[in-house]
Amino acid sequence: MIDLPSTPSFDLSGKRVLVTGASSGIGLACATALAEAGGDVVLAARREDKLKEAVEAMTARGWTASALQLDVADVLEVEVSVADRGPFDVLVNSAGVARHSPATETTPEDFDAVMNVNLRGAFFVTQCVAKGLIDAGKPGSLINMSSQMAHVGGVDRAVYCASKFAVEGFTKAMALELGPKQIRVNTICPTFIRTPFTEATFDNPDRVRWIEEKIKLGRTGTVEDIMGAVRYLASDASALVTGTSLLVDGGWTAD
Repeated sequence: MIDLPSTPSFDLSGKRVLVTGASSGIGLACATALAEAGGDVVLAARREDKLKEAVEAMTARGWTASALQLDVADVLEVEVSVADRGPFDVLVNSAGVARHSPATETTPEDFDAVMNVNLRGAFFVTQCVAKGLIDAGKPGSLINMSSQMAHVGGVDRAVYCASKFAVEGFTKAMALELGPKQIRVNTICPTFIRTPFTEATFDNPDRVRWIEEKIKLGRTGTVEDIMGAVRYLASDASALVTGTSLLVDGGWTAD
């Protein structure tokens, strides 16, 4: 009789998970997906009240979740918090900031605000979780929430694109360094997802037309579109996947 292979597990039982930017939007969706898969999820963000609501909703379903008030732009705070709560088997860096403007009108303050969270914050959170795994001698999966805008340009998005292109770069470099230790590093690159974070874009009819023309599947995204992707990358189902980008963009970048 033929010996059939077994599908690798998507189960995260026994895994410690850290999700930043977890108080709403994509971050909350990722935390939900990983808690539902059995992970012991720490939801991190600046808004303590929203974190409390999310944790209460998750524990009411019998999932394991706790809150961590955290500003990812504060590297010292990150170091202390990750060391105190870790080691984490899985990281999802979903904290993000966008300040859109024409490149010729971008201020240094807006530039720094975006880079401090999207790049500096993501880099050092990833670094701290990786250190914890190395010290514990454990494998892991580190996931950075990037963007389709890390692969293309966009009007009024020069700084945002720059931050996400940079995330792609350090993700690949860290994947090379950490691979021998069985620590995987990847990105998820969503298209425009309807969240409170993107309300201003969807309030602009011209931008909505531009978005819908570019997305080959003919619709914008929802947070549910990201949940399967993050569970895949967090689990053993993606055990041979590292240093790559999972584009959830409806075909935007297929041109």
